[in-house]
Amino acid sequence: MFKRLFLFLATNVLVIATISIIISALGLHSYLSAHGLNYQQLAGYCLIWGMGGAFISLYLSKFLAKMAMSVVIINPKNATREEHFLLDIVYELAKKAGLRKMPEVGIYHSPELNAFATGPSHNNALVAVSSGLLMNMNRDQIAGVLGHEIAHVANGDMVTMTLVQGTINAFSMFLSRVAAYAISIGLSKDEEKSAEFSYFTFSILTIFFDIFFTLLGSILVAAYSRHREYRADKGGAKLAGRDNMIDALKRLQRTADIEDDRAPSFAALKISHHSSWLQLFSTHPPLEKRIAKLTRMSNA
Repeated sequence: MFKRLFLFLATNVLVIATISIIISALGLHSYLSAHGLNYQQLAGYCLIWGMGGAFISLYLSKFLAKMAMSVVIINPKNATREEHFLLDIVYELAKKAGLRKMPEVGIYHSPELNAFATGPSHNNALVAVSSGLLMNMNRDQIAGVLGHEIAHVANGDMVTMTLVQGTINAFSMFLSRVAAYAISIGLSKDEEKSAEFSYFTFSILTIFFDIFFTLLGSILVAAYSRHREYRADKGGAKLAGRDNMIDALKRLQRTADIEDDRAPSFAALKISHHSSWLQLFSTHPPLEKRIAKLTRMSNA
């Protein structure tokens, strides 16, 4: 627990320090002055913070996933029979998907039936499955799950998701500061005693609008995440067979209540995750909808 907490804090400090150095070096930290907002500097500031943070997280994703979920990477040279079984399925599906470099394959010990894929590129990916999945699924169901994860890698979903998240972050930051500045100016003009701009008011409003626009942006991010899950299901059906993909989702549906909550930030990467109480913010479509969509496809 303390190891994961330390890694989380250290990573965030590293990200913040790196972006702060870049912003200072480019002179983008002074977007707000006595003369008003410098929109060009503000746009650069928001772009670096929004996109920079997202891409740093992407490049650290494999390392963070291994640490957070205690993933044990399989070494093909001394793999056990069970591990070779898993490697053979992943490699077969990866070749079908046209991947030039095989992803790393790992197992994390957990009772949940789940799997995830992450990594900064097609050629630097990680596919990890839970021990619970290996013990409770047959070969065809496992192939369906792994087909879904390989489809994520082949589709470049990790990079695309980063671009979407970074763009939303940048726009949220930009709009929140413009709105905070406009309201602060309006409030200062209404004051009879002083017409001076209040940096304190601006700071408070910026925090409020950061939260507001981030919440709005998360609706768009969640919508794209649901879209990529449907697309990965379709890709998994092509790679492993539609019946195997449907059967795998039905098996996941029966064990949906068993969920590993060690790393909530990685939940969106998994093939199965409980839908949010509010569907707009859910990163995964309900399993019944995913099954129904694949069933319609197979009958078409």
